Amino acid sequence: MILAAVALCAAAVYFCGFCYRVPSVWKTVTKVAAILPLLAFEAMQGGLGLLLLALLLCLAGDFFLSLEGDTPFLAGVGAFALGHVAYIALFLTHPFADPALIGQMPFVLVAVVLLGAAALVAPILFRGAGPLRFAVLGYVPMIVGMGIAGLGFALQMPLVTLGALLFVASDLVLGLEMFVLREGTTAKRLAPFWVWATYWCAQVLIVFGLA
Repeated sequence: MILAAVALCAAAVYFCGFCYRVPSVWKTVTKVAAILPLLAFEAMQGGLGLLLLALLLCLAGDFFLSLEGDTPFLAGVGAFALGHVAYIALFLTHPFADPALIGQMPFVLVAVVLLGAAALVAPILFRGAGPLRFAVLGYVPMIVGMGIAGLGFALQMPLVTLGALLFVASDLVLGLEMFVLREGTTAKRLAPFWVWATYWCAQVLIVFGLA
């Protein structure tokens, strides 16, 4: 309960006071504090190694992406990409997952929608990301693959599936916020709130869905 309270309080503080601000020490600390309790909870539960690895990599990604500059950005993207690989491996090998569901109705339609969204958004991000275009383009299959792999939990552990899909939604809007949306627009101003809310809820749903 204490870990949950710490994570929730830190997430709320980040949502209300930091997600839309420029990088700072306190922004970094608050963001990490909202995710670190999830990692601690899973470690205390003696949980799955792949989940711990995925959370640790995402935590590293959170840290780097809260800093300024292209180098921290690339480190953050790399950490999250590896985190998604760990999630994919976990989702495909977990004893309660059924990867065969991905090819069945109606879940195959969700997979097709995710692939279609990736095919639509990837060229837009590629054009807008400048020198970071190849890193961004390489990241797209990772996040979409994680979302599709999460469909295998739709019947046994639906919270995990919802978390995986929210993760995809979060990263989609993050990419648009960084490389496509224009400064001063309502969409640009609201994007950080959507990105953080969906991302944090995604991690919580995955962790507690697998608990």
